[in-house]
Amino acid sequence: MINGYNLIGLKQSGEGSEILHAFSPVLMQDLPGDFHIATSAEMKLAVTKAASAFEVYKQKTPVEKAVFLETIAAEIQAINETLINRAMLETALPEARLTGEIGRTCGQLKLFADILREGSWVEAVIDEKMPERKPLPRADIRKMLIPIGPVLVFGASNFPFAFSTAGGDTASALAAGNPVIVKAHEGHLGTNELVGGAIKNAAVKCGMPDGVFSFVINNNIEAIESLVKEEDIKAIGFTGSFKAGTAIYKTATSKRKTPIPVYAEMSSVNPVLILPNKLKNQAGATAALLATSVTMGTGQFCTNPGLIFLIENEETVPFTNSLAGLLSNIPASTMLNKGVCNNYYTSRKNLEQQQGVNVLTPLTDASDAYKGAAMLLSTTAEKFISNEALQSEVFGPSSLIVLCKNEDELNQSLQVLHGQLTGTVLGEGDDYEKFAASVNLLSNKVGRILFNGVPTGVEVGHAMVHGGPFPATTNAASTSVGADAIKRFTRPLCLQDCPSEYLPDALKDGNPLNIMRKMNGQYTR
Repeated sequence: MINGYNLIGLKQSGEGSEILHAFSPVLMQDLPGDFHIATSAEMKLAVTKAASAFEVYKQKTPVEKAVFLETIAAEIQAINETLINRAMLETALPEARLTGEIGRTCGQLKLFADILREGSWVEAVIDEKMPERKPLPRADIRKMLIPIGPVLVFGASNFPFAFSTAGGDTASALAAGNPVIVKAHEGHLGTNELVGGAIKNAAVKCGMPDGVFSFVINNNIEAIESLVKEEDIKAIGFTGSFKAGTAIYKTATSKRKTPIPVYAEMSSVNPVLILPNKLKNQAGATAALLATSVTMGTGQFCTNPGLIFLIENEETVPFTNSLAGLLSNIPASTMLNKGVCNNYYTSRKNLEQQQGVNVLTPLTDASDAYKGAAMLLSTTAEKFISNEALQSEVFGPSSLIVLCKNEDELNQSLQVLHGQLTGTVLGEGDDYEKFAASVNLLSNKVGRILFNGVPTGVEVGHAMVHGGPFPATTNAASTSVGADAIKRFTRPLCLQDCPSEYLPDALKDGNPLNIMRKMNGQYTR
Protein backbone atom coordinates (compact mmCIF):
# COMPACT_ATOMS: atom_id res chain seq x y z
CA MET A 1 0.00 0.00 0.00
CA ILE A 2 1.24 3.48 -0.89
CA ASN A 3 0.73 6.13 1.82
CA GLY A 4 2.75 9.09 0.53
CA TYR A 5 5.15 9.21 3.46
CA ASN A 6 8.85 9.86 3.89
CA LEU A 7 10.88 7.10 5.50
CA ILE A 8 13.08 8.49 8.26
CA GLY A 9 15.07 5.52 9.40
CA LEU A 10 12.53 2.89 10.39
CA LYS A 11 9.70 5.41 10.87
CA GLN A 12 7.14 6.57 8.32
CA SER A 13 6.83 10.35 8.50
CA GLY A 14 4.57 12.92 6.88
CA GLU A 15 4.80 16.04 8.99
CA GLY A 16 4.79 18.52 6.12
CA SER A 17 1.67 20.23 4.75
CA GLU A 18 3.08 20.61 1.24
CA ILE A 19 2.33 17.76 -1.13
CA LEU A 20 3.29 16.35 -4.52
CA HIS A 21 1.29 14.11 -6.83
CA ALA A 22 2.55 11.26 -8.95
CA PHE A 23 1.78 11.81 -12.65
CA SER A 24 1.06 9.04 -15.13
CA PRO A 25 2.21 9.74 -18.72
CA VAL A 26 0.15 6.69 -19.70
CA LEU A 27 -3.12 8.03 -18.30
CA MET A 28 -2.01 11.64 -18.85
CA GLN A 29 -3.22 12.64 -15.41
CA ASP A 30 -2.21 12.64 -11.74
CA LEU A 31 -2.52 9.37 -9.89
CA PRO A 32 -4.58 9.23 -6.66
CA GLY A 33 -2.81 9.98 -3.41
CA ASP A 34 -0.77 12.74 -1.77
CA PHE A 35 2.98 12.56 -1.22
CA HIS A 36 4.20 14.66 1.68
CA ILE A 37 7.20 16.89 1.00
CA ALA A 38 9.76 16.39 3.76
CA THR A 39 10.23 19.26 6.16
CA SER A 40 13.68 20.54 7.02
CA ALA A 41 13.31 18.89 10.43
CA GLU A 42 12.53 15.51 8.85
CA MET A 43 15.53 15.73 6.52
CA LYS A 44 17.75 16.79 9.40
CA LEU A 45 16.52 13.83 11.46
CA ALA A 46 17.27 11.44 8.59
CA VAL A 47 20.86 12.69 8.53
CA THR A 48 21.20 12.50 12.32
CA LYS A 49 19.90 8.93 12.33
CA ALA A 50 22.25 8.00 9.50
CA ALA A 51 25.24 9.38 11.38
CA SER A 52 24.33 7.36 14.47
CA ALA A 53 23.64 4.25 12.42
CA PHE A 54 27.05 4.52 10.76
CA GLU A 55 28.87 3.83 14.01
CA VAL A 56 26.97 0.54 14.34
CA TYR A 57 26.61 -0.47 10.69
CA LYS A 58 30.29 -0.09 9.83
CA GLN A 59 31.08 -2.69 12.49
CA LYS A 60 28.82 -5.30 10.92
CA THR A 61 30.68 -8.27 9.50
CA PRO A 62 30.94 -8.77 5.74
CA VAL A 63 28.54 -11.70 5.99
CA GLU A 64 25.97 -9.66 7.95
CA LYS A 65 26.04 -6.92 5.33
CA ALA A 66 25.87 -9.50 2.55
CA VAL A 67 22.77 -11.08 4.08
CA PHE A 68 21.21 -7.61 4.37
CA LEU A 69 21.72 -6.96 0.66
CA GLU A 70 20.35 -10.39 -0.24
CA THR A 71 17.33 -9.80 1.97
CA ILE A 72 16.65 -6.49 0.23
CA ALA A 73 16.67 -8.36 -3.07
CA ALA A 74 14.26 -10.97 -1.68
CA GLU A 75 11.91 -8.29 -0.34
CA ILE A 76 11.87 -6.57 -3.74
CA GLN A 77 11.18 -9.84 -5.53
CA ALA A 78 8.33 -10.56 -3.10
CA ILE A 79 6.42 -7.52 -4.40
CA ASN A 80 7.51 -7.90 -7.99
CA GLU A 81 4.02 -7.67 -9.54
CA THR A 82 2.99 -4.67 -7.44
CA LEU A 83 6.19 -2.86 -8.32
CA ILE A 84 5.84 -3.48 -12.04
CA ASN A 85 2.21 -2.35 -12.14
CA ARG A 86 3.01 0.89 -10.34
CA ALA A 87 6.14 1.63 -12.35
CA MET A 88 4.29 1.05 -15.63
CA LEU A 89 1.82 3.77 -14.66
CA GLU A 90 4.46 6.22 -13.45
CA THR A 91 7.07 5.80 -16.21
CA ALA A 92 5.27 4.32 -19.25
CA LEU A 93 8.00 1.68 -19.43
CA PRO A 94 6.73 -1.70 -20.67
CA GLU A 95 6.27 -4.73 -18.45
CA ALA A 96 9.08 -6.73 -20.07
CA ARG A 97 11.57 -3.89 -19.60
CA LEU A 98 10.62 -3.41 -15.95
CA THR A 99 10.73 -7.14 -15.28
CA GLY A 100 14.26 -7.22 -16.60
CA GLU A 101 15.20 -4.15 -14.61
CA ILE A 102 14.02 -5.66 -11.34
CA GLY A 103 16.14 -8.69 -12.17
CA ARG A 104 19.10 -6.42 -12.79
CA THR A 105 18.49 -4.53 -9.53
CA CYS A 106 18.39 -7.72 -7.48
CA GLY A 107 21.39 -9.00 -9.42
CA GLN A 108 23.37 -5.89 -8.41
CA LEU A 109 22.51 -6.42 -4.76
CA LYS A 110 23.57 -10.07 -4.97
CA LEU A 111 26.78 -9.15 -6.79
CA PHE A 112 27.82 -6.86 -3.95
CA ALA A 113 26.86 -9.57 -1.45
CA ASP A 114 29.23 -11.91 -3.26
CA ILE A 115 31.94 -9.23 -3.26
CA LEU A 116 31.55 -8.83 0.50
CA ARG A 117 31.85 -12.55 1.10
CA GLU A 118 34.96 -12.82 -1.09
CA GLY A 119 36.43 -9.83 0.72
CA SER A 120 39.41 -8.75 -1.40
CA TRP A 121 37.70 -5.49 -2.39
CA VAL A 122 39.11 -3.86 0.77
CA GLU A 123 42.57 -3.89 -0.89
CA ALA A 124 44.43 -4.99 2.23
CA VAL A 125 48.17 -4.26 2.08
CA ILE A 126 50.70 -5.25 4.72
CA ASP A 127 54.34 -4.18 4.98
CA GLU A 128 55.70 -6.17 7.89
CA LYS A 129 58.12 -4.56 10.29
CA MET A 130 61.85 -4.82 9.59
CA PRO A 131 63.54 -4.02 12.91
CA GLU A 132 66.99 -4.92 11.58
CA ARG A 133 66.81 -2.71 8.49
CA LYS A 134 69.68 -0.22 8.12
CA PRO A 135 70.07 2.69 8.43
CA LEU A 136 66.55 2.82 9.97
CA PRO A 137 64.16 0.04 10.96
CA ARG A 138 60.77 -0.19 9.26
CA ALA A 139 57.58 -0.07 11.31
CA ASP A 140 54.72 -2.50 10.79
CA ILE A 141 52.40 -0.71 8.31
CA ARG A 142 49.00 -1.96 7.17
CA LYS A 143 46.22 -0.36 5.16
CA MET A 144 42.77 -1.10 3.80
CA LEU A 145 39.66 0.63 2.49
CA ILE A 146 37.05 1.61 5.07
CA PRO A 147 33.56 3.17 4.76
CA ILE A 148 33.27 6.96 4.86
CA GLY A 149 29.85 7.66 6.37
CA PRO A 150 26.29 8.52 5.29
CA VAL A 151 25.78 8.72 1.52
CA LEU A 152 23.12 10.85 -0.18
CA VAL A 153 21.73 9.27 -3.35
CA PHE A 154 19.79 10.99 -6.14
CA GLY A 155 18.09 8.39 -8.32
CA ALA A 156 17.51 8.51 -12.06
CA SER A 157 14.18 8.98 -13.84
CA ASN A 158 14.88 6.50 -16.62
CA PHE A 159 15.65 3.47 -14.44
CA PRO A 160 13.11 3.43 -11.57
CA PHE A 161 14.73 0.32 -10.09
CA ALA A 162 18.33 -0.20 -11.24
CA PHE A 163 19.46 3.43 -10.88
CA SER A 164 17.04 4.62 -8.23
CA THR A 165 16.01 3.81 -4.65
CA ALA A 166 17.69 0.39 -4.41
CA GLY A 167 19.90 0.90 -7.45
CA GLY A 168 23.62 0.73 -7.93
CA ASP A 169 24.52 3.76 -5.80
CA THR A 170 22.47 2.54 -2.85
CA ALA A 171 23.68 -1.05 -3.18
CA SER A 172 27.36 -0.13 -3.43
CA ALA A 173 27.19 2.39 -0.58
CA LEU A 174 25.47 -0.11 1.72
CA ALA A 175 27.95 -2.80 0.71
CA ALA A 176 30.86 -0.53 1.62
CA GLY A 177 29.38 -0.07 5.10
CA ASN A 178 27.62 3.27 4.76
CA PRO A 179 24.03 4.28 5.62
CA VAL A 180 22.08 5.75 2.69
CA ILE A 181 19.59 8.58 2.36
CA VAL A 182 17.71 8.60 -0.96
CA LYS A 183 16.19 11.78 -2.37
CA ALA A 184 13.09 10.28 -3.97
CA HIS A 185 12.65 11.00 -7.68
CA GLU A 186 9.45 12.89 -8.49
CA GLY A 187 8.98 10.80 -11.63
CA HIS A 188 8.16 7.61 -9.72
CA LEU A 189 7.13 8.50 -6.18
CA GLY A 190 4.95 5.45 -5.62
CA THR A 191 7.58 3.09 -6.97
CA ASN A 192 10.14 4.71 -4.66
CA GLU A 193 7.93 4.20 -1.63
CA LEU A 194 7.36 0.54 -2.43
CA VAL A 195 11.09 -0.14 -2.90
CA GLY A 196 11.95 1.92 0.17
CA GLY A 197 9.52 -0.18 2.19
CA ALA A 198 11.25 -3.33 0.97
CA ILE A 199 14.62 -1.99 2.17
CA LYS A 200 13.09 -1.07 5.53
CA ASN A 201 11.64 -4.58 5.92
CA ALA A 202 15.05 -6.06 5.17
CA ALA A 203 16.70 -3.77 7.72
CA VAL A 204 14.26 -4.91 10.42
CA LYS A 205 14.66 -8.60 9.56
CA CYS A 206 18.46 -8.32 9.61
CA GLY A 207 18.66 -6.28 12.82
CA MET A 208 20.21 -3.27 11.14
CA PRO A 209 20.39 0.04 13.03
CA ASP A 210 17.65 2.65 12.76
CA GLY A 211 18.87 5.10 10.14
CA VAL A 212 20.78 2.67 7.92
CA PHE A 213 18.32 3.71 5.18
CA SER A 214 15.95 6.64 4.69
CA PHE A 215 14.22 8.36 1.82
CA VAL A 216 12.90 11.91 1.65
CA ILE A 217 10.57 13.62 -0.81
CA ASN A 218 11.47 17.17 -1.78
CA ASN A 219 11.61 19.14 -5.03
CA ASN A 220 12.64 22.48 -3.57
CA ILE A 221 16.09 23.53 -4.79
CA GLU A 222 16.97 25.41 -1.61
CA ALA A 223 15.90 22.51 0.61
CA ILE A 224 17.93 20.05 -1.45
CA GLU A 225 20.95 22.35 -1.26
CA SER A 226 20.59 22.43 2.54
CA LEU A 227 20.53 18.64 2.59
CA VAL A 228 23.71 18.51 0.50
CA LYS A 229 25.34 20.91 2.96
CA GLU A 230 24.70 18.70 5.99
CA GLU A 231 28.11 17.98 7.45
CA ASP A 232 27.26 14.38 8.33
CA ILE A 233 26.73 13.60 4.63
CA LYS A 234 30.08 12.26 3.42
CA ALA A 235 29.50 11.53 -0.28
CA ILE A 236 26.86 11.88 -2.99
CA GLY A 237 25.75 9.59 -5.80
CA PHE A 238 23.75 11.26 -8.58
CA THR A 239 22.29 10.26 -11.93
CA GLY A 240 20.49 12.90 -13.95
CA SER A 241 20.83 16.11 -15.91
CA PHE A 242 23.97 18.16 -16.39
CA LYS A 243 22.32 21.23 -14.84
CA ALA A 244 21.23 19.48 -11.65
CA GLY A 245 24.43 17.46 -11.37
CA THR A 246 26.73 20.46 -11.66
CA ALA A 247 24.64 22.41 -9.13
CA ILE A 248 24.96 19.60 -6.60
CA TYR A 249 28.67 19.25 -7.35
CA LYS A 250 29.31 22.97 -6.80
CA THR A 251 27.39 22.95 -3.54
CA ALA A 252 29.16 19.86 -2.23
CA THR A 253 32.65 21.04 -3.15
CA SER A 254 32.57 24.79 -2.60
CA LYS A 255 29.60 25.71 -0.38
CA ARG A 256 30.14 23.27 2.46
CA LYS A 257 32.42 23.65 5.44
CA THR A 258 33.90 20.27 4.47
CA PRO A 259 33.97 19.44 0.74
CA ILE A 260 32.84 15.93 -0.14
CA PRO A 261 33.12 13.72 -3.23
CA VAL A 262 30.25 13.79 -5.73
CA TYR A 263 29.88 10.90 -8.15
CA ALA A 264 27.51 12.41 -10.69
CA GLU A 265 26.59 10.84 -14.01
CA MET A 266 25.25 13.71 -16.10
CA SER A 267 25.64 14.13 -19.84
CA SER A 268 26.80 11.90 -22.68
CA VAL A 269 26.10 11.74 -26.42
CA ASN A 270 28.05 8.51 -26.94
CA PRO A 271 29.79 8.96 -30.31
CA VAL A 272 29.76 6.21 -32.92
CA LEU A 273 32.55 5.91 -35.53
CA ILE A 274 31.46 4.07 -38.66
CA LEU A 275 34.66 3.22 -40.54
CA PRO A 276 34.82 2.88 -44.37
CA ASN A 277 34.91 -0.91 -44.76
CA LYS A 278 31.99 -1.31 -42.40
CA LEU A 279 29.98 1.29 -44.28
CA LYS A 280 30.81 -0.26 -47.65
CA ASN A 281 30.06 -3.87 -46.76
CA GLN A 282 27.35 -3.66 -44.09
CA ALA A 283 25.52 -0.36 -44.58
CA GLY A 284 22.04 -1.83 -44.32
CA ALA A 285 22.72 -3.92 -41.23
CA THR A 286 24.51 -1.00 -39.58
CA ALA A 287 21.59 1.36 -40.23
CA ALA A 288 19.16 -1.15 -38.76
CA LEU A 289 21.40 -1.69 -35.71
CA LEU A 290 21.65 2.04 -35.01
CA ALA A 291 17.96 2.75 -35.64
CA THR A 292 17.08 0.18 -32.99
CA SER A 293 19.63 1.58 -30.54
CA VAL A 294 18.61 5.24 -31.05
CA THR A 295 14.93 4.50 -30.38
CA MET A 296 15.29 1.82 -27.71
CA GLY A 297 13.32 2.91 -24.65
CA THR A 298 12.29 6.05 -26.58
CA GLY A 299 15.95 7.04 -26.58
CA GLN A 300 15.92 7.53 -22.81
CA PHE A 301 19.23 5.86 -22.07
CA CYS A 302 22.37 7.62 -20.83
CA THR A 303 24.23 5.52 -23.43
CA ASN A 304 22.00 6.47 -26.36
CA PRO A 305 24.09 7.00 -29.56
CA GLY A 306 23.59 10.73 -30.13
CA LEU A 307 26.55 11.32 -32.50
CA ILE A 308 27.50 9.35 -35.60
CA PHE A 309 30.79 10.13 -37.38
CA LEU A 310 31.17 9.23 -41.06
CA ILE A 311 33.91 9.86 -43.61
CA GLU A 312 32.18 11.02 -46.77
CA ASN A 313 32.27 8.68 -49.78
CA GLU A 314 29.84 7.16 -52.26
CA GLU A 315 28.16 5.08 -49.54
CA THR A 316 27.41 8.02 -47.25
CA VAL A 317 24.21 9.35 -48.81
CA PRO A 318 22.55 5.93 -49.26
CA PHE A 319 23.39 5.08 -45.66
CA THR A 320 22.01 8.33 -44.21
CA ASN A 321 18.87 8.00 -46.30
CA SER A 322 18.43 4.42 -45.11
CA LEU A 323 18.87 5.35 -41.46
CA ALA A 324 16.52 8.33 -41.81
CA GLY A 325 13.89 6.10 -43.42
CA LEU A 326 14.12 3.51 -40.69
CA LEU A 327 13.81 6.12 -37.95
CA SER A 328 10.87 7.81 -39.71
CA ASN A 329 8.94 4.54 -39.73
CA ILE A 330 9.33 3.92 -35.99
CA PRO A 331 6.20 5.20 -34.19
CA ALA A 332 6.54 7.80 -31.46
CA SER A 333 6.30 6.24 -28.01
CA THR A 334 5.43 7.53 -24.56
CA MET A 335 8.24 9.16 -22.62
CA LEU A 336 8.99 8.85 -18.91
CA ASN A 337 7.24 11.98 -17.72
CA LYS A 338 6.18 15.50 -18.66
CA GLY A 339 9.53 17.02 -17.80
CA VAL A 340 11.57 14.58 -19.85
CA CYS A 341 9.20 15.01 -22.80
CA ASN A 342 9.30 18.80 -22.68
CA ASN A 343 13.09 18.82 -22.37
CA TYR A 344 13.39 16.47 -25.34
CA TYR A 345 11.50 18.70 -27.71
CA THR A 346 13.15 21.85 -26.38
CA SER A 347 16.69 20.49 -26.74
CA ARG A 348 15.84 18.94 -30.10
CA LYS A 349 14.59 22.28 -31.37
CA ASN A 350 17.76 24.00 -30.16
CA LEU A 351 19.83 21.50 -32.12
CA GLU A 352 17.67 21.84 -35.25
CA GLN A 353 18.20 25.59 -35.28
CA GLN A 354 21.98 25.52 -35.11
CA GLN A 355 23.69 26.88 -38.19
CA GLY A 356 24.72 24.18 -40.65
CA VAL A 357 22.39 21.49 -39.27
CA ASN A 358 20.11 19.63 -41.68
CA VAL A 359 17.03 17.73 -40.56
CA LEU A 360 16.78 14.33 -42.30
CA THR A 361 13.51 13.07 -40.81
CA PRO A 362 10.04 14.65 -40.55
CA LEU A 363 9.62 17.25 -37.80
CA THR A 364 7.04 15.21 -35.91
CA ASP A 365 5.94 16.62 -32.55
CA ALA A 366 3.94 14.27 -30.38
CA SER A 367 4.49 16.15 -27.12
CA ASP A 368 0.75 16.64 -26.55
CA ALA A 369 0.56 12.90 -25.91
CA TYR A 370 3.90 12.85 -24.02
CA LYS A 371 5.44 10.83 -26.84
CA GLY A 372 8.93 11.14 -28.33
CA ALA A 373 9.24 11.05 -32.12
CA ALA A 374 12.60 10.00 -33.59
CA MET A 375 14.81 12.52 -35.35
CA LEU A 376 17.99 12.32 -37.42
CA LEU A 377 20.06 15.37 -38.25
CA SER A 378 23.38 15.99 -39.99
CA THR A 379 26.14 18.54 -40.07
CA THR A 380 29.71 18.86 -41.28
CA ALA A 381 32.86 18.28 -39.26
CA GLU A 382 33.78 21.91 -39.85
CA LYS A 383 30.57 23.08 -38.15
CA PHE A 384 30.91 20.50 -35.40
CA ILE A 385 34.45 21.57 -34.56
CA SER A 386 33.54 25.25 -34.37
CA ASN A 387 30.20 24.98 -32.53
CA GLU A 388 30.19 23.45 -29.05
CA ALA A 389 26.37 23.52 -28.98
CA LEU A 390 26.32 20.61 -31.42
CA GLN A 391 27.55 18.40 -28.60
CA SER A 392 24.56 19.15 -26.36
CA GLU A 393 22.73 16.06 -25.15
CA VAL A 394 19.26 15.50 -26.55
CA PHE A 395 17.75 13.02 -24.11
CA GLY A 396 15.47 11.06 -26.38
CA PRO A 397 15.36 9.29 -29.77
CA SER A 398 17.60 11.70 -31.67
CA SER A 399 21.02 11.45 -33.30
CA LEU A 400 23.31 13.81 -35.22
CA ILE A 401 25.47 12.63 -38.12
CA VAL A 402 28.82 14.41 -38.48
CA LEU A 403 30.18 14.20 -42.04
CA CYS A 404 33.98 14.30 -42.23
CA LYS A 405 35.84 14.92 -45.49
CA ASN A 406 38.77 12.76 -44.43
CA GLU A 407 40.56 11.14 -41.50
CA ASP A 408 42.11 14.44 -40.51
CA GLU A 409 38.68 16.05 -40.03
CA LEU A 410 37.52 13.00 -38.10
CA ASN A 411 40.47 13.29 -35.73
CA GLN A 412 39.98 17.03 -35.29
CA SER A 413 36.36 16.33 -34.36
CA LEU A 414 37.42 13.72 -31.81
CA GLN A 415 39.95 16.11 -30.31
CA VAL A 416 37.23 18.67 -29.45
CA LEU A 417 34.80 16.02 -28.23
CA HIS A 418 33.53 16.37 -24.67
CA GLY A 419 33.94 13.55 -22.16
CA GLN A 420 31.55 10.63 -22.74
CA LEU A 421 30.35 7.47 -21.04
CA THR A 422 30.87 5.40 -24.18
CA GLY A 423 32.39 5.48 -27.63
CA THR A 424 31.61 2.94 -30.34
CA VAL A 425 33.75 1.83 -33.28
CA LEU A 426 32.10 -0.04 -36.14
CA GLY A 427 34.66 -1.47 -38.51
CA GLU A 428 35.98 -4.56 -40.27
CA GLY A 429 39.03 -5.75 -42.18
CA ASP A 430 41.91 -3.28 -41.92
CA ASP A 431 39.68 -0.44 -40.60
CA TYR A 432 41.14 -0.71 -37.11
CA GLU A 433 44.71 -0.61 -38.35
CA LYS A 434 44.12 2.34 -40.66
CA PHE A 435 42.20 4.31 -38.06
CA ALA A 436 44.22 3.37 -34.99
CA ALA A 437 44.91 7.05 -34.30
CA SER A 438 41.18 7.81 -34.30
CA VAL A 439 40.42 4.96 -31.90
CA ASN A 440 43.20 6.19 -29.64
CA LEU A 441 41.77 9.72 -29.65
CA LEU A 442 38.36 8.32 -28.81
CA SER A 443 39.81 6.37 -25.89
CA ASN A 444 40.97 9.65 -24.35
CA LYS A 445 37.38 10.86 -24.19
CA VAL A 446 35.35 7.89 -22.92
CA GLY A 447 34.98 5.40 -20.09
CA ARG A 448 34.11 2.45 -22.33
CA ILE A 449 34.81 1.66 -26.00
CA LEU A 450 32.62 -0.84 -27.84
CA PHE A 451 33.63 -2.60 -31.03
CA ASN A 452 30.92 -3.62 -33.49
CA GLY A 453 28.08 -3.29 -31.03
CA VAL A 454 25.75 -0.61 -29.71
CA PRO A 455 26.27 1.37 -26.50
CA THR A 456 22.74 0.90 -25.15
CA GLY A 457 23.08 -1.76 -22.47
CA VAL A 458 25.45 -1.91 -19.51
CA GLU A 459 26.50 -5.28 -18.13
CA VAL A 460 26.72 -5.54 -14.33
CA GLY A 461 29.98 -7.33 -13.63
CA HIS A 462 33.51 -7.08 -12.34
CA ALA A 463 35.13 -5.44 -15.39
CA MET A 464 32.45 -2.90 -16.27
CA VAL A 465 33.20 0.84 -16.34
CA HIS A 466 30.19 3.11 -16.48
CA GLY A 467 31.80 6.50 -16.13
CA GLY A 468 33.93 8.87 -18.11
CA PRO A 469 35.60 12.27 -18.29
CA PHE A 470 33.61 15.44 -17.54
CA PRO A 471 30.83 16.26 -18.37
CA ALA A 472 29.81 12.60 -18.58
CA THR A 473 30.65 12.38 -14.88
CA THR A 474 32.28 14.48 -12.19
CA ASN A 475 34.86 11.80 -11.45
CA ALA A 476 36.45 9.92 -14.34
CA ALA A 477 38.36 7.64 -11.95
CA SER A 478 35.21 5.83 -10.86
CA THR A 479 32.33 3.73 -12.15
CA SER A 480 28.68 3.69 -11.10
CA VAL A 481 28.09 0.15 -12.41
CA GLY A 482 30.01 -2.99 -11.59
CA ALA A 483 32.12 -4.29 -8.73
CA ASP A 484 34.41 -1.26 -8.48
CA ALA A 485 31.43 1.01 -7.68
CA ILE A 486 31.86 -0.01 -4.03
CA LYS A 487 35.20 1.82 -3.86
CA ARG A 488 33.61 5.23 -4.43
CA PHE A 489 32.25 5.28 -0.92
CA THR A 490 35.44 4.33 0.90
CA ARG A 491 38.73 5.83 1.93
CA PRO A 492 42.10 4.23 2.76
CA LEU A 493 43.14 3.93 6.39
CA CYS A 494 46.72 3.15 7.39
CA LEU A 495 47.53 1.48 10.71
CA GLN A 496 51.12 1.67 11.94
CA ASP A 497 52.40 -0.60 14.69
CA CYS A 498 48.82 -1.38 15.68
CA PRO A 499 48.49 -4.00 18.47
CA SER A 500 47.31 -7.24 16.91
CA GLU A 501 44.17 -7.43 19.06
CA TYR A 502 42.94 -4.14 17.58
CA LEU A 503 43.57 -5.01 13.95
CA PRO A 504 40.51 -5.54 11.73
CA ASP A 505 40.18 -9.10 10.47
CA ALA A 506 41.26 -8.07 6.97
CA LEU A 507 44.67 -7.03 8.31
CA LYS A 508 45.30 -9.66 10.95
CA ASP A 509 48.19 -12.09 10.83
CA GLY A 510 47.03 -15.45 9.57
CA ASN A 511 44.46 -13.85 7.24
CA PRO A 512 41.33 -15.19 9.00
CA LEU A 513 39.10 -13.98 6.15
CA ASN A 514 41.24 -15.83 3.57
CA ILE A 515 41.20 -12.81 1.24
CA MET A 516 43.75 -11.82 -1.36
CA ARG A 517 46.22 -9.36 0.19
CA LYS A 518 49.49 -7.75 -0.76
CA MET A 519 52.16 -8.86 1.72
CA ASN A 520 55.52 -7.16 1.43
CA GLY A 521 54.80 -6.40 -2.21
CA GLN A 522 53.47 -9.84 -3.21
CA TYR A 523 49.84 -10.87 -3.63
CA THR A 524 48.87 -13.89 -1.55
CA ARG A 525 46.06 -15.52 0.41
